[in-house]
Amino acid sequence: MKILANQKIKALFCKILLYIIGFSVFFIVFMQIGATLAALYIGIGAFVMGFLIILACYGYFKEQNEIMEKAVWQIREYISGSKDARIECYDEGELYRLFHEVNSLVSILNAHIEKEGKEKEFLRNTISDISHQLKTPLAALNIYNGILQGEAENLPTIREFADLSEQELERIETLVQNLLKISKFDAGTIVMERKTENISEMMERIKKSFRFRAGQEEKEIILSGDESTDVVCDRNWLMEAVINIVKNALDHTEKGGFVWIEWKMSASSLQIAIKDNGTGIHPEDLYYIFKRFYRSRYSKDTQGIGLGLPLAKSIIEAHGGSIAADSGLGAGSAFYINFPTL
Repeated sequence: MKILANQKIKALFCKILLYIIGFSVFFIVFMQIGATLAALYIGIGAFVMGFLIILACYGYFKEQNEIMEKAVWQIREYISGSKDARIECYDEGELYRLFHEVNSLVSILNAHIEKEGKEKEFLRNTISDISHQLKTPLAALNIYNGILQGEAENLPTIREFADLSEQELERIETLVQNLLKISKFDAGTIVMERKTENISEMMERIKKSFRFRAGQEEKEIILSGDESTDVVCDRNWLMEAVINIVKNALDHTEKGGFVWIEWKMSASSLQIAIKDNGTGIHPEDLYYIFKRFYRSRYSKDTQGIGLGLPLAKSIIEAHGGSIAADSGLGAGSAFYINFPTL
């Protein structure tokens, strides 16, 4: 019986049973003595037994009432804002199981409150970061517009600042597009259309997309890997992740530098490595490079918006993969993308 799982109820039943057995023995003994005084002694015995039973029940229910009062007090403390309020439930029985469930519910509510608080903090920080990121190109556009108005007759100047205005508009567009993509990954609304794709062909397409820039900056992208290697992925999203990492490598590589894209298959994973011989990442920044809007105080890149690598990380993790970085100042950087194949 579940009711007897509680040690206190079990003890109460044992006491009552002991009183009844004691009274029964008392009754039998006095019935043997004689009927003259038996009725009197039996009456006294019944009174004592009844008193003891009432006393035992009173003690039990008084204790239970105190337990309930403490539980109600703890619940009120939690409602008042004390997140550490808990009901003591160290005993067995249905009541203590109920208390345990209440404590579990409190823990779940605290987890939801904490998550909601983090989400609100993230939203505040994101809005602040967006405002900061938009402020620079918008201020630049305002300056360029003033110069254009003042140089209405100077065609070369108009063309120069029109090009600069276009670059700032492209920065704003890239910022908004990347924010939308990351927000979709956060919301879980991105549906990956996974198919078997050839890694070599994908990397060749990426190399071609950077051919003009690499030529202009006198840099070279080198591919290395088994041409027959395949991967199950969403082609467009995975290519975007690698493109963002390659772009980051080119941004931090000097004239005449190299960017290597290598891939290899092992028994348990597929690894894609993007390496460069650029300026490298400062040790202080290595931990934060995948943080959104993070801009290193050591970086010479003044045009980046700090969303390329976080977006790449979100895409790779959505594929069930992982990404890690290794770097040394003046020794270049390496990004390792790993996908389990088992």
